[in-house]
Amino acid sequence: GGTPNPCIECNKHLKFAKFYERAKLLGFDYIATGHYAAREYDGNSGRWLLKRSPDRSKDQSYVLYSMTQEQLAHTLFPVGEMHKDKIRDIAEENKLINANKPDSQDICFIPDGDYAGFITKRCGEQQSGDIVLSDGTKLGKHKGLIHYTIGQRKGVGISYSEPLFVITKDMEHNRLIMGKADEVYSDSLVAGDVNFIPFDTLTEPITCTAQTRYHQKDAECTVSPMNDGKVLVTFKEPHKAISKGQAVVFYDGEYVIGGGTIL
Repeated sequence: GGTPNPCIECNKHLKFAKFYERAKLLGFDYIATGHYAAREYDGNSGRWLLKRSPDRSKDQSYVLYSMTQEQLAHTLFPVGEMHKDKIRDIAEENKLINANKPDSQDICFIPDGDYAGFITKRCGEQQSGDIVLSDGTKLGKHKGLIHYTIGQRKGVGISYSEPLFVITKDMEHNRLIMGKADEVYSDSLVAGDVNFIPFDTLTEPITCTAQTRYHQKDAECTVSPMNDGKVLVTFKEPHKAISKGQAVVFYDGEYVIGGGTIL
C-alpha cells in the first residue's frame, strides 16, 4: 500500500553501494555521477555535507539523503553546481549527440510512464475492490490499488457532490478510501530507516524544513527523536498527501540534514 521512490532505492543500493564497491575493488579513488547536487567539507566538524543544486528546478538532493560519510568523501558531482542550460551549451560546443536531448520525466526502467502496467506484467492482474468514503459509504469499484496514490483526485472513476481525494489504501480489506479536501492533510508523520549527514544521531528536537515528495516546496517542521530510532515529524501547518513509502527529507537552508522512509 505504499508509494516507494525507485530513484532513492537505486542510489542507495546500486550507485552508491554496488557501483561504489566495484570502483574501490578496481582501485579507483572516486566515482562521479550526474546528479544535480553538491558536496562540501566542513572543517569544523570534520564531516562531508550535502547541498542542493543552485538550479532548484533540477535539484536532486532529495534522492541522495541516504549517502554515508564514506560515500560523500569518494563521490564527485561535476555538474551539480551548474544550470542545465550551461551544460547543454558545453555539450553543443563539444558536438555531443545528446546536447538537445529532451529531459526525461519518467523512471528510467519504465520509459513509457505506465507504472501500473509494469507491475501487472510481472505480478498479474490486480484484484478490484470497493471505493468507499471514510465513513464506509460505498461509491464504486476500483481496478486494483496499485493504480492509485495518496492525494489523487482525477482518474478514480467516481462522481460525488464535491471533490474527493484518495486519503488511504486499506490493504487488508482491499478498499480505496476517499475523503474531502481537508482529510488529505496531516499534522505529523513517523519516519524510519533514518540517515543524518551533519551528525550521526539526533538526540534532541530540531526545527528545520522538510519535503515529503520530490520537487515539493519545503514545509516548516520539528523533527524529534523516538526511542526506537524512528523520528516524529510535526509540521507547523497541516501538510498535504503524506504517503507511506515515500521519503521525508530534512533541510537547513541549502544543506541536507537527512531523511527517512515515511511509515
